[in-house]
Amino acid sequence: MAEDNESSQEKSEEPTPRRLEKAREEGQVARSKELATMMVLMSGAAGLLFFGGMIGGTLRDIFRHNFDLERADVFDTGVMLSQLGDSAITIILAVSPLLAILAVAAFLGPLMVGGWLMSGKAVAPQLSRMSLFKGLKRMFSTRALMELTKSVAKVSLVLLIALAILNVRQENLLAIANQDPNPATEQALWTLGWSFFFLACATIVIAVIDVPFQIYDHHKKLRMTKQEVKDEFKETEGKPEVKQKIRQLQREMAQRRMMEDVPKADVVITNPEHFAVALQYDGKSMAAPVVVAKGTDEIAMKIMEIAREHKVDVLRTPPLARAVYYSTDIGEAIPEGLYMAVAQVLAYLFQLRQYRRRGGNKPAMPRLPIPEDLRRDE
Repeated sequence: MAEDNESSQEKSEEPTPRRLEKAREEGQVARSKELATMMVLMSGAAGLLFFGGMIGGTLRDIFRHNFDLERADVFDTGVMLSQLGDSAITIILAVSPLLAILAVAAFLGPLMVGGWLMSGKAVAPQLSRMSLFKGLKRMFSTRALMELTKSVAKVSLVLLIALAILNVRQENLLAIANQDPNPATEQALWTLGWSFFFLACATIVIAVIDVPFQIYDHHKKLRMTKQEVKDEFKETEGKPEVKQKIRQLQREMAQRRMMEDVPKADVVITNPEHFAVALQYDGKSMAAPVVVAKGTDEIAMKIMEIAREHKVDVLRTPPLARAVYYSTDIGEAIPEGLYMAVAQVLAYLFQLRQYRRRGGNKPAMPRLPIPEDLRRDE
């Protein structure tokens, strides 16, 4: 039922960038055969007009050379093969500029719509193309009817232009019969060349109509239903529950790394129950004390537990603990406004350790100066 519901949905959504990229990877891009045909025909017509005189002169020389043979040479296979080889090379050299133009046009024509594309999937054999039912369906589809209509329109347009050219050139064609062979041949070739050029121009009209249609038709095929857009979003962005699980695992990994750094701390300052911040200071490598761990509630209790297990001093300094917690992230140095307060805490710890070793008067916890802009109330 879900599949039927999805297939019945209207493809009203524009194709996403991922859909366009995937279609391109599969070799599905807008192509216009009419544009490629126009490029080849126009290039061929222009090439004939430009190189036609040279090609015609070469062919005339070849005919003259091949017909001007001694009787003995006609019966000599070696001479005839040599004549054939020379003629073939001469013809190839004569038509090579025209062939080069046609090759470039045939290469560039398809690239003008859709661009350059190398996809193995486009040429890979597909069993679906061998299906008789699908083949008949394609033959009698709306697209096939449109292609038939387009073909009839092309033939009709070319026929009309051909009739118009014959009507305009009628007198010149009839006059050829009264001319000498050389001028008659030149006149016939010139007329055929320009007639072919004007017939090729008919494909410009066809290409101008076909190119926008192919782009529109390709875009229409790639349109998506709302369900397809949702499914693609889930596929690319990930399901919410999966992303939530990943974030949870990342938090757990970060917490484990943070807990591993607690034994390296010089002191843990606490709220004492809601906040705990572990500070480390090395005068040789650090410009200021650095926060190596911090947390609230259960995490704070865990930090204090680990600190006590590794004999790291835990001090109850609620204002300072809150100030450092809210102003500094893990791995960062404390702000300058808290330098004095943290320095007094470290000095107090030094005195406290001296007292534990030597005895005497127990040092009193100093009053810690917390700037107003860094104070945080619970």
